[in-house]
Amino acid sequence: MSEIVQTRPRATSFNLREQLSVLNLHWAGVALLALVNLYLLASLIVLWQKSKSQDADARAQQRVTLQMAQVAARPLDGLDEKLAKANRQADTFYVDRLPVSYSEIATELGVLKSKNNVRLSGANYSQEPVKNVSVGPLTEIKIDARLSGDYTGLAELINALERDRMFFIIDGVALTGQESGRVNLRIRLTTYMRGLSSDEAAAQASTPIADDDNGSTASAEPAAGGRR
Repeated sequence: MSEIVQTRPRATSFNLREQLSVLNLHWAGVALLALVNLYLLASLIVLWQKSKSQDADARAQQRVTLQMAQVAARPLDGLDEKLAKANRQADTFYVDRLPVSYSEIATELGVLKSKNNVRLSGANYSQEPVKNVSVGPLTEIKIDARLSGDYTGLAELINALERDRMFFIIDGVALTGQESGRVNLRIRLTTYMRGLSSDEAAAQASTPIADDDNGSTASAEPAAGGRR
């Protein structure tokens, strides 16, 4: 009997320790699950904030892109009206500022040299048709003119050519000498003639034109390489 009484406490103590070990494992599992849940919750919060920040950045980027597209599209506003206005201006320029003959060019040069007290000792012309022009047929006219006069008169002539009603482009200016206070100047010009110059018009342009200042002639003969 005594042996049986001694054995029961040991068994009871063993069972208690076993139950405590199982209970600790359960608590440990609960704690682990709680930690996992906290980790997942923290991850969700971080992802939500990151997604919100990215959405804000994306919206800001879209606003910037939209504003850039609006700025780029502004020149296209009223494009049809702008094209129509540009066509009207081109037509006006074509009619008002471009000559129709060599005689008109020579006359205008004569008026300008007389106003500025400059002598025109000669002028050679060359021509070349201009292709693919929408306003109308054009002929490019190159002018190589030889002038003489004082510095002031020549400078005023150059300024007058740039501002003249007839369209002139100054391609080059070169001093070719000086004599008795007068300067000899060579000037190369470009203008455009309305229409395509015919062979008959080119032959007529070859007729010398008298310079009424000193009796010399200003040749309107097409230069070498030009259309004849």
